[in-house]
Amino acid sequence: MAEQQDLPPRESMEFDVVIVGAGPAGLSAAISLKQASADINVVVVEKGSEVGAHILSGAVIDPVGLNRLLPGWEGEDSPIKTRVADDRFFYLSESGSLRLPNVMMPPLMSNHGNYIVSLGAVCRWLATKAEALGVEIYPGFAAAEVLYGGSGAVAGVATGDMGIGKSGARKDSFTRGMELRAKYTLFAEGARGNLGKQLIAKFGLADGREPQKFGLGLKELWQVAPDRHRKGLVQHSFGWPLDNATGGGSFLYHFDDNLVSVGFVLHLNYSNPYLSPFEEFQRFKTHPLVRDTFAGGKRLAYGARALTEGGWQSVPKLTFPGGALIGCDAGFMNVPRIKGSHNAMISGMLAAEQVVAALAAGRANDEITAYDEAWRGSAIGRDLYRVRNAKPLWSKYGTLLGIALGGLDMWTNTFGFSLFGTLRHGKPDYASLKPASQCAPIAYPKPDGTLTFDRLSSVFLSNTNHEEDQPPHLVVKDMALQKSSEHDVYAGPSSRYCPAGVYEWVEEGGAPKFVINAQNCVHCKTCDIKDPNQNITWVPPEGGGGPNYPNM
Repeated sequence: MAEQQDLPPRESMEFDVVIVGAGPAGLSAAISLKQASADINVVVVEKGSEVGAHILSGAVIDPVGLNRLLPGWEGEDSPIKTRVADDRFFYLSESGSLRLPNVMMPPLMSNHGNYIVSLGAVCRWLATKAEALGVEIYPGFAAAEVLYGGSGAVAGVATGDMGIGKSGARKDSFTRGMELRAKYTLFAEGARGNLGKQLIAKFGLADGREPQKFGLGLKELWQVAPDRHRKGLVQHSFGWPLDNATGGGSFLYHFDDNLVSVGFVLHLNYSNPYLSPFEEFQRFKTHPLVRDTFAGGKRLAYGARALTEGGWQSVPKLTFPGGALIGCDAGFMNVPRIKGSHNAMISGMLAAEQVVAALAAGRANDEITAYDEAWRGSAIGRDLYRVRNAKPLWSKYGTLLGIALGGLDMWTNTFGFSLFGTLRHGKPDYASLKPASQCAPIAYPKPDGTLTFDRLSSVFLSNTNHEEDQPPHLVVKDMALQKSSEHDVYAGPSSRYCPAGVYEWVEEGGAPKFVINAQNCVHCKTCDIKDPNQNITWVPPEGGGGPNYPNM
C-alpha cells in the first residue's frame, strides 16, 4: 500500500443514500428510494466496468419482486422475454436418467409463470430505470473501505485508490479514491461481499446464527443449432457426476434466439480435497441427457460465482448504525429453487422503505431496525422458511435420502408444519475438507475442445482483465501456513477449487511454491470461502477489474 502518512486527502461527496453494488438488490433499492421521493439523493457504486459486467446467474427469475417494483413492466421492451414453457427434473446415473414426475414436486418448486433471462441484461435494464429517476450510478469504482463517524456509525464508503504498483509505490497514474458520505449506506455486494463480511464481524451480526453456507455456480452460455433448441425449457438435475455424499446439481435453460445456459452448482461443504468443481461441470456436459444439445453449437461465454446457501438459519442481523445488508450480502437465496434475485429485489425495497421513513423523520446514521424486524414476516421470510431444512438434510443424509426428506419437509411446510423443526447446518464450509491422506485422488478426462474445455480457454471467454501492476487482491496472510497445511495436509485444493486457474503449486528449487495468477480471477470468492485455514482473503482490485460478462 502507498505510505499513509503522505497520502493526499480524498475528495468527499455527500448523499442521502449510498448503495454498494448495482445488482438486483442495489438497483431495486435505488429505484424504490426515488419512487418514494425525487428529492432523495442516491448514488450507486459498482466495481464492474459497467452495470452487469460482474453479474452471473442461471437465471430463471420469479417475477414477484419485479411486479412489486415496476408494475406493468410486461408491457415494456425489456430483456425479459422467454416464459418457462416446460419444467423438468431428473436424477442422473452415469449413463442414464430418471425423470421425476412434476406432480411429485412440492408446489413451490414449480417454475410456472417464471422467466428465463440473462440477469446481467436485466440489471442493465434496471439501471436505465434508476438513472431515469435521477439515480447516479458509477461503474468501475470499487468500494474498498467503510467510513465511520465519530459515534462508530457507518457514514459511507471510500472507493479504492488507483494507480498503485505491486510494490505499493504510487505510479504516475495515481488517483486517490473518493469518499462517498451518506446518511444511510446499503451494502448489496452479492455473496461473500468484502465490506459486508467486515461489517458482519465488526457489529457481531452473525451472533446466534448458523454459519453461512455457500455453493459455487459455474455457467456457460451456448448458441445451439436451431434443431436442438427448445425455447422455454427449464431442466434441473442432480446425481452424476457427483457421488451421493457430495451436494450439487445442474441446470439447462433454453431461451431467446437459440441460446442455452448450462450450469453446475456444487455445494462448498464437500470433503475430498482432490475434487475440482470445474472438471465436474465439464464431465456433466458429457451425459447422454444433455450432450446432444450442444452438437453443432458454439460456446459464447463462461463464468463462475459463489452462492449463499445458508438460508433462514444463516441470515445475519441485517442492520447496524448507519446502514444495512441487502440481497446476497445478507444471503436470501432459496437453495432448492436455485433462485435469489426475487428475494434480493424485495430486500432492497424493504430497506428502502425504512430509509425513506427515517429520512422523512429527519434521522441520519442511526439503525433502521424495522427492516431487520420485518424481513422474516415478509415474502422473503415465507419463501426461505418453507425450505429451511432442505440444505441441512442434504448435507447430513447425502443426495438420495437428503433430497427425499427435503421434499417431504417442503410438502409438509406447504400445510404449515415440519417434521424436523428447524435443523442446524453445523460447521462452516472451510472446515469440511478431509486431509488428503484420507481421500482418493480423482482422475478427470482431458478436454476435447468441442464440448469440454480447460480452465484457461474458459477464462478467456469471461473477458477477465486486471491491471497487472497493482497490489495483490488475493491476500495470503501466512505463506508458511499455506505450505504446511494447505499443501502438505490437504494436497493443495486451491489449484482445484478455483474455477479460473488462479492458484498453482509449482516446484522451484526442489521445494513447492505457491503461485497466484491474479489476472485470471473472476471474483467468484471461492478461495475466501473454502481455504481450510481461512488464510486467503479476497479484496477489491482496482475498479473495473475482473470479468466482463456480456450476457450472463
